[in-house]
Amino acid sequence: MNTKKIVRSSFLSLIALLFSSTLFAHGGAAGTDTDQCKFELEPDHWIHYTAYQSKQYPGDEFCGSLPESAAHTQLVFDYQDIRYRNMAVEFEVTKEPEGTRVFFQDAKKHKSGTVILTLPNGVPESGKYLIHITLHKDNGERLDAHMSFKSGTGAPTSSMDLIIYLLAGLAGLYVFYLSNEGFKKKVDSMVGDATKL
Repeated sequence: MNTKKIVRSSFLSLIALLFSSTLFAHGGAAGTDTDQCKFELEPDHWIHYTAYQSKQYPGDEFCGSLPESAAHTQLVFDYQDIRYRNMAVEFEVTKEPEGTRVFFQDAKKHKSGTVILTLPNGVPESGKYLIHITLHKDNGERLDAHMSFKSGTGAPTSSMDLIIYLLAGLAGLYVFYLSNEGFKKKVDSMVGDATKL
């Protein structure tokens, strides 16, 4: 196989890898075992969490880091087990490490399995926060779960933006390889030496 075919095959393989759908699912892995945006209530029973700041970042989903502090924020919780829909659930958000309460919603049932909490002014300042979820069972037992997030982390750079920059850079390098005879000879020589190993 000649050098030109090796370079072309490598370039096409990289593009195929970058556009693989499994690369982006839950941070590069599939399933709830690797999902960073979830609360474990009991072994193998979860609540999934997503945060939105749709006025500043329409269409973007957040989890452990919110770009803005004093911004309209929605926290969305989805029960992944239907049995929790018959339990009253209480939500609280506290500023850490002080434990100062910035949001609270009394326990109530959410039969749809999805709860949307709206913080019209977000959280008061940048820093670390903790979401507390308490489910109340009919027998008086309580299930508690906690998840932390940081607020005021700044505008996110999406993974798609990084991929576009990477592809543009690789395409430019490939065009330069094809159009510059000196660079092409150097790369071909390096590839030839590498294939001898």
